[in-house]
Amino acid sequence: MAAEKKLKEKVEKILIYLEEKYPEAVCSLNFKNPFQLLIATILSAQCTDKRVNVVTKDLFKKYPDAFAFANADPKELQEAIRSTGFYRNKTKNIISCCRDLVKKYGGEVPQTLEELTSLAGVGRKTANVVLGDAFNIPRIVVDTHVKRLSRRLGLTREENPEKIEFDLMKIIPTERWTKFGHQMIYHGRTICKARNPKCDSCGLVEICEYPSIKEE
Repeated sequence: MAAEKKLKEKVEKILIYLEEKYPEAVCSLNFKNPFQLLIATILSAQCTDKRVNVVTKDLFKKYPDAFAFANADPKELQEAIRSTGFYRNKTKNIISCCRDLVKKYGGEVPQTLEELTSLAGVGRKTANVVLGDAFNIPRIVVDTHVKRLSRRLGLTREENPEKIEFDLMKIIPTERWTKFGHQMIYHGRTICKARNPKCDSCGLVEICEYPSIKEE
């Protein structure tokens, strides 16, 4: 019971701090509808959101919907997304995903985790981004920042993203799930960096376990 109370108090401190420091935290990918967010999230793998936003500005003009992507010429699409990295694999996934959307859902993006992860190239992380930010269905996205910070702050001992997600879902209020993820990402990008974190500028340093924990 004492451990549970201590963890609850820690979570409350973290949530208060994050809300005070990043009250406007939102998804940094530009999108106008669920479909655009789905494609942008696929492109964001191993790429910065800033670069993806540059690419999708013209990409969505040329390919406005799932039908357009499903019928895209692979070589042309590769060139259009080349700067996001891993463009051959991303092209294959996007075309396959959009063909699935057209065939199974009439070109519309489904609204359940199970349906989204059944699409080619769509994993749990991508599905959670779409559900949380396009459909306002509370989800916790565990990216590299959320994984690192959650372990440093002692919110989980797991290393597997899915297990980390489940641990966080148990202790973070449901209504905060989506925003919590964005706030953790903001903090990871600006303060709690993988290398040389700015601990002197962090309001959570007193409850942080870094660098005593083992990191990958």
